[in-house]
Amino acid sequence: MNNIKIRLCSMMFLQFFIWGGWFVTLGTFLSQNLQATGPQTGMAFSTQSWGAIIAPFIVGLIADRFFNAERLLGVLHLAGAVLLYFMYQAADFTTFYPLVLGYMLAYMPTLALVNSVSFGQLKQPELEFGQIRVWGTIGWIAAGLVISYAFGWDAQQAIADGALKNTFLMCAVASLALGLYSFTLPATPPAGRGQQLKLGELLGLDALALLKDRNFALFFLASVLICIPLAFYYQNANPFLTGIGVENATGKMTLGQVSEVLFMLALPVFLNRFGIRWTLLIGMAAWVLRYVLFAYGDAGQGLWLLVIGIALHGICYDFFFVSGQIYTNSKAGVKIRSAAQGLITLATYGVGMLIGFSVAGHITQAYSSAEATDWTSIWLFPAGFAAVVLVLFALIFKNEPLQQQAEDKQP
Repeated sequence: MNNIKIRLCSMMFLQFFIWGGWFVTLGTFLSQNLQATGPQTGMAFSTQSWGAIIAPFIVGLIADRFFNAERLLGVLHLAGAVLLYFMYQAADFTTFYPLVLGYMLAYMPTLALVNSVSFGQLKQPELEFGQIRVWGTIGWIAAGLVISYAFGWDAQQAIADGALKNTFLMCAVASLALGLYSFTLPATPPAGRGQQLKLGELLGLDALALLKDRNFALFFLASVLICIPLAFYYQNANPFLTGIGVENATGKMTLGQVSEVLFMLALPVFLNRFGIRWTLLIGMAAWVLRYVLFAYGDAGQGLWLLVIGIALHGICYDFFFVSGQIYTNSKAGVKIRSAAQGLITLATYGVGMLIGFSVAGHITQAYSSAEATDWTSIWLFPAGFAAVVLVLFALIFKNEPLQQQAEDKQP
């Protein structure tokens, strides 16, 4: 691996170490240390969705036209370091919320910027980018292992002592490091300088014509709806595991990212052998199974159910969301391919997750009291919801070969 690839891998490692270092334990921190309600927790997690909605404007209006990607990346991470430090100091939800909102508005655009920096330096990005991106997953895994096994911040007594606030300080240091490091990366000039700005292309609206296709319209709707169960995992998994007494819960959750890497390798085999329909159905079925396992698992003899539920993350995410990106790419022609991917991202991480986090917050609140939390009922809700989406999708969606794409295809 040459020097530039090593530098890009380091950038990607820090990028996702920062996100995984505080986001996974956020729900536990909010409920245990800031005494946040279910809806308030949903509000905090929804800042990710607001960031995803705003990100195309920041990247499309600023990074692609006026500033080098690596410089804007550095500025945003330096600003993020300051916000993370203040999040570390926040003593109540009222103080914390505007800080986390500001942080996610700064962080979410950096996900596209690290990709831009990588693509700008790779000679064959279609072949080499995977080698760079996998270090982001390794960074996320490393953050979880550090929290659980190096510092023990997610242990029961440590949580009671407020130790989880240290995750924000750790990530502030990492964000400061990445911010400064970004200015040393090779120049990535704005690719869209001098080009006419089209709002429809920026938001992916140029791809709306794809919704005339019945199959794609159904997939689009299912993508939005399946984000509701997805939000339950991000928002509730860590509070659930720590709350029922699972030791080193954050470290154990990294098994989901390990699974994600392994099933990513298996995804092409499934697509070639079973087609897009069955691959998507397997992904949705995994969501149903995962939450049923969570509903009936425990920290004792039922721990194996929880471990399997965590390990299903690779199938849940890769077989639906990644294969969905591949399916979207196959449906769109060259001219609207980027717009189509932007539309799906806006619909899922933006609108879908925004609804999902709100629903998860209210459902959690409904089944929680000062005495106990009814986790079985909480997990059965997304299991049932995903099951309904699965059945309707299976009845209506028709299989189609991904190879039918033509390079000059028009919607």
